[in-house]
Amino acid sequence: MLFNSLHFLFFLPIVFGFYWCLPHRFRWLLLLAASYYFYFSYNPWYCLLLMGTTVVDYYAAKKISQSTNKLQKKQWLLLSLVSNLGVLFAFKYSIFALNTVFSVTNILSLSNFSMLQALVIPAGLSFYTFQSLSYTIDVYRGTYKPNDSLGMFALYVSFFPHMVAGPVVRYNSLMPQLYEQHFLRNIEWEKATRLVVWGFFKKIVIADRLGEIVTPVFNDVSHFSGSTLLFAGFLFVVQVYCDLSGYSDIATGVAKYFGINFSLNWRRPLLSKSLIEFWQRNHISITTWFRDYLYISLGGNRCTYRRWLFNIFLVFLISGLWHGAKWTFVIWGAMHGIVYILELMNSKRSRPFKVPAITGWLYLLLFHTLSLIAFRALSTCDLFTIYQKIFTSFNASACMPELKTVTDLFPLLIALSLILFLFLKELNEEYALLNRLRFFEDFARPAFYVTVLLTIFLIGKFNANEFIYFQF
Repeated sequence: MLFNSLHFLFFLPIVFGFYWCLPHRFRWLLLLAASYYFYFSYNPWYCLLLMGTTVVDYYAAKKISQSTNKLQKKQWLLLSLVSNLGVLFAFKYSIFALNTVFSVTNILSLSNFSMLQALVIPAGLSFYTFQSLSYTIDVYRGTYKPNDSLGMFALYVSFFPHMVAGPVVRYNSLMPQLYEQHFLRNIEWEKATRLVVWGFFKKIVIADRLGEIVTPVFNDVSHFSGSTLLFAGFLFVVQVYCDLSGYSDIATGVAKYFGINFSLNWRRPLLSKSLIEFWQRNHISITTWFRDYLYISLGGNRCTYRRWLFNIFLVFLISGLWHGAKWTFVIWGAMHGIVYILELMNSKRSRPFKVPAITGWLYLLLFHTLSLIAFRALSTCDLFTIYQKIFTSFNASACMPELKTVTDLFPLLIALSLILFLFLKELNEEYALLNRLRFFEDFARPAFYVTVLLTIFLIGKFNANEFIYFQF
């Protein structure tokens, strides 16, 4: 079930109504049933994977806690790791691995290889496996005691607002709230509704409209100049940000209707002035997951200087592969790893090189655009074609005529106006520009969200496009 679907428009009020009518002791059962129905609506078979992950990790955590020696604890942790990562590999990376092996060893030519290029990935697989896996790792580390029932643990893993595309919520953040008794009078109606409305605006007004320009350009890169490809790359930067953060905003707002608060997942990353700052603001729940469960497990910075840099680079490579089973994602991760390390090395110098804030922001946007082109390119061949055109045949004068072959001038102007609108809002949130005005809370903010809501109905794309992270 998609947030931006008619199905969800009926689902949410029904669940909301029953939730607040039921006694507290039965509410978790309703949420569990609603969450499994929410996931069941994608594909009934996906629920078997979700149940399997939940049951294995629940009992593995129990056995880890009950084991009396370290070897047994490691064996049960290994069971959790193998089951979770095995499912991920089977559905997400198996065909990629086979194709790579056949290509490298010249057993078969990729062009003539008849095996599927990819399997259908169950919705949200990477997110709920990471969330469930983090629990067993924390139990192994002694952070938590597994005292919950199987039903409550299943709700923790499957709570429908965040399950499919994040944020990845930690046990100590979500589970206590699931036990807590909530009251209808305490709902933060205004804050929740603002998040939901703004999330839908970012998805169906900005992201989906930009996608109508971005997709045809990247589907046929040979027919566009370097300037058009770079501009389409920038549009994709905004598209992917609005798509991903839009989902998080909707999920956070919907959770608030049930008295549940999620931690901040996006903090205006496109206003960053360095890549290091960008990764402190961008998709915070995933970034901190890789830090806490991969980077620290590799040794973090408690090792030699070279090993520390290697750990950082390896985390970026693996995070790139987590996003998708293609070499373009690995290239994206490698680019971020290299630039991140260079920024770190500069910051460790006795006299680090510094640039003005505006220069740092433009540098971040340019690098993020160039790297995210790898994220969006359909193949490594397309990616190298794009980079070759950008760096050797830019031809800025060709951009506008080529874009007119993709879309009319009016939709393009709307898209550019929406981007400007987005950045103005982000700047206001960053620097509290309008908050200083006396009439802001009473007039300007309500008027803004009324305008946003009207704009959704006027120019929103109501065709239930999937969120980008559904493929991850």
